Amino acid sequence: MLFVLSWTIRHDCRNHAMKRFIESGGAPAPDGVKMLGRWHAVGRRTGFGVVETNDLALLQKWVLNWSDVLDMDVYPAMTDEQIGPLMVDVLKQG
Repeated sequence: MLFVLSWTIRHDCRNHAMKRFIESGGAPAPDGVKMLGRWHAVGRRTGFGVVETNDLALLQKWVLNWSDVLDMDVYPAMTDEQIGPLMVDVLKQG
């Protein structure tokens, strides 16, 4: 399954979060969670990423490892190819 992660670095944790990110080599995802991409907003303390995993426990554990410095949201996601047929079905129903 695909998931969109969004985060905001807590104001009082900025330097600690940056240091952890640098020291961890970019906060790599654990085995079993594949990072498909990560983007950081320019001039802000926010960003988002897209990951793929079938193990929600691994994803939750990874998120919890950052919860002391980041406020994070995780959303299940679908590709265009996955959601397109669902949209067609809904339109057929009227």
